[in-house]
Amino acid sequence: QVQLVESGGGLVQAGDSLRLSCAASSPPFSFYAMAWFRQAPGKEREFIAGVTGTGSTPPYADSVKGRFTISTNKIKTMMYLQMRSPKAEDTAVYYCASKATKGPFTYWGQGTQVAVSA
Repeated sequence: QVQLVESGGGLVQAGDSLRLSCAASSPPFSFYAMAWFRQAPGKEREFIAGVTGTGSTPPYADSVKGRFTISTNKIKTMMYLQMRSPKAEDTAVYYCASKATKGPFTYWGQGTQVAVSA
């Protein structure tokens, strides 16, 4: 059973940078794919960035393309989301997720709140 814990959220001013982290409990990430999702108030959860076990990254969500970057450490125990030039519309709860096989993401963190002030 993989447990994921996000951290790094908080209040940030528009245009500043913020890095979210996701830590995997032992064993390390054993994954087919990992991803960051977010859910803004009154909206559905949306995919924003992902990375496969081979290191490839599917297209980012258009809303964050060119501003956010997903990465992992070498031993796949940590996943990060570097947020550059955040906007007020990036305010949301951010979740990390992973899955060991194809299909839906099966492991989820509890989420970390990001609030961007204009």
